[in-house]
Amino acid sequence: MDDSLSYESFFKGAQKAAFRAMDDHGRGEYDEFALHAGVAIERLAKAVLVKKNPAYLIEFRNGNPDMLLYLCGDLELEIDQVRTVGAKDALKRLRRLSVLGPDPQLDLLIEIRNGAAHTSTGDKAKSHLPTLAVNIGALLRDLGLPEPAFWDRWTSAVGVAVDQKRSEIQREVEIRIKQARHLFEDRFVGLPEGSKEAILASPEQVGGLMLGPMTIKNGEKTMFMLTVIPCPACGAKASLSFAPLGRSSTGRLELEPEALQCRLCGLELNGAEEIKVSGADTDAATTSSSALFNFGPPLPFDVDVRWGETHTG
Repeated sequence: MDDSLSYESFFKGAQKAAFRAMDDHGRGEYDEFALHAGVAIERLAKAVLVKKNPAYLIEFRNGNPDMLLYLCGDLELEIDQVRTVGAKDALKRLRRLSVLGPDPQLDLLIEIRNGAAHTSTGDKAKSHLPTLAVNIGALLRDLGLPEPAFWDRWTSAVGVAVDQKRSEIQREVEIRIKQARHLFEDRFVGLPEGSKEAILASPEQVGGLMLGPMTIKNGEKTMFMLTVIPCPACGAKASLSFAPLGRSSTGRLELEPEALQCRLCGLELNGAEEIKVSGADTDAATTSSSALFNFGPPLPFDVDVRWGETHTG
């Protein structure tokens, strides 16, 4: 039998696809995540089937009748004649064997994966990271393997994804931080020693303009504040914007964290709740302004200011 149909080949292929899925999810590329997550599930499912019995890989619909003899090692076939069971039927067989249980979310992920191969599915796959984690875990248990043997550096992120003790927003933010941290570390693979430390010391030289701290005012009314704090993922200088809530009874300006962005690791957090659960040290924010923009005499309307990427045209 061809080595590509061996347990080892299916297992390594599943692991490679799962790692790509985690990277895709961290970059917000959810179509690619769906593709690689579906491939990871299918290949690990086939690894389980082939370990139980190579004949379980037979494709019955429009299949080659010689596949049974081939998979049992009694006949040679040309590679273009070899066809194995598809993802849906592989999952059906594993459910019949009580390796997996019914899971509409897994079925939906496979459907999204098939659709993503032909067209964009938007963010439909974004919420399916726990689906990937749970079903990979079930397959690994049948193989008698601990999750770190498969997930390696992604083990803790996968653990967070299925931890029901955390709120949904806690899981989402913790996973995002772990993904950003891995993507950050990957940037320095193969670079000279000390490269990471040098870049962390001067992040404004990397990835475009580093803004902050600054204050935007309309007359005496503060409209927007941009500060700098340590990134909760990589430790670099991250931009943290505040939205003013008004003034307290003592006249003190009250601010609420609005958005955090790190240009080095790509971490983005939106809203006060995400920023709070990330553990970001907002008390360490640099609030003294290096730049103050004032529109002069108060305008008869509020001015909404947003900073983002610049584009030509």
